[in-house]
Amino acid sequence: MMVKELGTLTKIELREKWAREAEEFTPWLAEEANLTLLGDALGLELEFENSEVAVGPYSADILAKDTGTGKYVIIENQLDKTDHKHLGQLLMYGAVLDASAVVWIASEFTDEHRKTIDWLNNHTTDDLDFYGVQIELWRINDSLPAPRFNVVSRPARVIGPGGGFGGDQDVSPKRRLQFEFWTQVRDRLQEMKAVPSLQTPRPQYWYDVAVGRSHFVISCTANTYENRIGVRLYLSHRVADQALELLEKERAEIEREIGEPLRWNPSPAKQDKIIALYREADLEDRSKWSEYVDWMTRTIVKFRKAFQGRVKNLDLSGVAADDEREA
Repeated sequence: MMVKELGTLTKIELREKWAREAEEFTPWLAEEANLTLLGDALGLELEFENSEVAVGPYSADILAKDTGTGKYVIIENQLDKTDHKHLGQLLMYGAVLDASAVVWIASEFTDEHRKTIDWLNNHTTDDLDFYGVQIELWRINDSLPAPRFNVVSRPARVIGPGGGFGGDQDVSPKRRLQFEFWTQVRDRLQEMKAVPSLQTPRPQYWYDVAVGRSHFVISCTANTYENRIGVRLYLSHRVADQALELLEKERAEIEREIGEPLRWNPSPAKQDKIIALYREADLEDRSKWSEYVDWMTRTIVKFRKAFQGRVKNLDLSGVAADDEREA
């Protein structure tokens, strides 16, 4: 019987690949493919905005955007063991740039700094998240080194025993129902491994799934008053009108891929635009939740497949030029 040989896994010193943090590591991380690797580890869908962003006499390494929420994410890099200086800087960057998430990347986290990140997550609002990420480089025999992001600290907020969420104890029964429904939807999507980055469910009527570009999101709804659930491509900001017009040119093909006719811009008077698919659903009847969750997750996957590539490739340069002229 022939025994197959296995390679030897070797850890590489970070400075062998990136001798200088600002000039080499930060530009590498800012590349789309590498920022996607980090986002997959965090459960966020990150879009690069800028690097070396001035904050007083200092500079934030990377300013990104979480395309699922449209909010800013600060990324502070450190190719050495964590220290107090970088901790203070990342807090200042988050405050000045009004970030919704702060990511601290380092080669090694001290227990004190990891506990500090945990403490911040447990004592700040649900609108602000902190992440500690250890980066490593590994090689198999003589292969090229491969990066690995290990998340050593992340937010872990759940609905409390009193029915509240994130410290709020006044969640209504309908909001709790929605939270539990979205939790099942999120869990099913994780099992399917169809969506790389998923938000934490919240007690509200919507649940967003990133589609890879700012101002676009798959926004799912669970309406307990009209007894319906839905999946929508939500287009916001000034790009909405032009984006909708461009996507409508492919309406027939998009609906063929999804397998059903969609509702295109049902509320034309509103600035934000939607492309939606709905179905009746009584969330009070938990015996039907399996059916509802199955429909919701399958439809989310179809929407992402039909719209993600098209959204990323939309030419919205005319709107961007108008914004620059007005500024």
